[in-house]
Amino acid sequence: MTAPLDIIIMAAGKGTRMKSRHPKVLQKLAGRPLLQHVLDTAAQLQARSAVVVTGHGADQVEAAIGQSSAGIIQLAFARQEPQLGTGHAVQQAVPLLGDDGMAIVLSGDVPLTQASSLQALLDAAGSDGMALLTVKLPDPSGYGRIVRNAEGTVQRIVEQKDANADERAITEIYSGIMAVPVRRLKPWLARLNNHNAQGEYYLTDIVAMAVADGLAVEGHCITDALQVAGINSPQQLAELERAHQMRQAQALMAEGVRMADPARFDLRDDARGGKAQLLCGQDVEIDVGCIFGGQVRIGDGARIGAYCHISNAEIAADAVIHPFTHIDGEAAGAQVGEGALVGPFARLRPGAQLGKQVHIGNFVEVKNSRLADGAKANHLAYLGDAEVGERVNYGAGSITANYDGANKHRTVIEADVHVGSNCVLVAPVTIGAGGTVGGGSTITKSTPPGALSVARGKQVSIANWDRPQKKS
Repeated sequence: MTAPLDIIIMAAGKGTRMKSRHPKVLQKLAGRPLLQHVLDTAAQLQARSAVVVTGHGADQVEAAIGQSSAGIIQLAFARQEPQLGTGHAVQQAVPLLGDDGMAIVLSGDVPLTQASSLQALLDAAGSDGMALLTVKLPDPSGYGRIVRNAEGTVQRIVEQKDANADERAITEIYSGIMAVPVRRLKPWLARLNNHNAQGEYYLTDIVAMAVADGLAVEGHCITDALQVAGINSPQQLAELERAHQMRQAQALMAEGVRMADPARFDLRDDARGGKAQLLCGQDVEIDVGCIFGGQVRIGDGARIGAYCHISNAEIAADAVIHPFTHIDGEAAGAQVGEGALVGPFARLRPGAQLGKQVHIGNFVEVKNSRLADGAKANHLAYLGDAEVGERVNYGAGSITANYDGANKHRTVIEADVHVGSNCVLVAPVTIGAGGTVGGGSTITKSTPPGALSVARGKQVSIANWDRPQKKS
């Protein structure tokens, strides 16, 4: 039988070089905290539990991650106070683990390790062995080196500050990720000491203990350094963000998406933590500077103009989203129908549902409203809590006054209505099918089908009127 899997995540560091009020592991990459990336990977492995070792900002970390990971994985926390090294960190976690399991040790500031690499690491460890995730770097400075014997078997890990010249020349480094049986890990941890250049308890010292006890230690070497890249500064965070986004862009282009510049593309979790996913049909075009968040689906032949921000939305086939458009459907979602035109500088809010061939023009805002096929609101307008029929023409400067100070009310504009410019439709109100609302009208009562409705003050012109003059 396969042993249960438990995850230990070291997340106690302060991250001084981040120069932030927030703990390092809560810094965000692609809109998601670094530690959450690691926990999501653990969940993909079907782990029995995860123990997060916290220290600096522990209350903040535990509150943020405990809430976002609820229902994803069985989660526990262990405090490391003070922080006396990686071995000391794992010592705080193991009392929460059963002896029957296999443990993987991860770092909360290494967000892009793939579940497939960790599964390969577990396979290398087998049922009762130890395996280390390693990578060869052109410049291994700062990392622990993997020391192998003449047969290529791992013998130990030596930290940079304790390495001699020959050991520092080794380019294979330890990633900080290992798989080890818990029942063997516990006694090795108890034997650690801090007799080293930094005066810390190194987790890496257990490798030599394992070898001395006759246990084979496997080094699973991968070629993808991005998977083991840690983050210690804003510069490193930005570099990893761009590398991650480029990989997402490359994956989409491999599926046929056309990007004007993959270096200017972002796919992020949304502002409320909704996990990012962008699904595209054939012949989708995405211009420069676009940001996608949460769940977005784009149909065949749709075009996304430059500098659009689109979250939690479904864009149907052949729709055109012109530049600088902002769409955020939040939990309710937003929908853009087939062949619709939106923007530039338009805003679709939660509950916006646009039918086929709908036109939403510049500086038009739509919230919790459904526009049937062929409806148009081409400029400078607001549609909130509205039901708009087919082929409606909604004039510039017009709004639905949907809020009375306490409650929201709906406006119904039936098919083939023409609403003139600068009109106010005071909800609840229905504009009958085929009707016309004269420009500048404030409509407070429902109108019959086919009628012209005008509600505005009578125009008065005073001849030979003297305009007031400034006093000298």
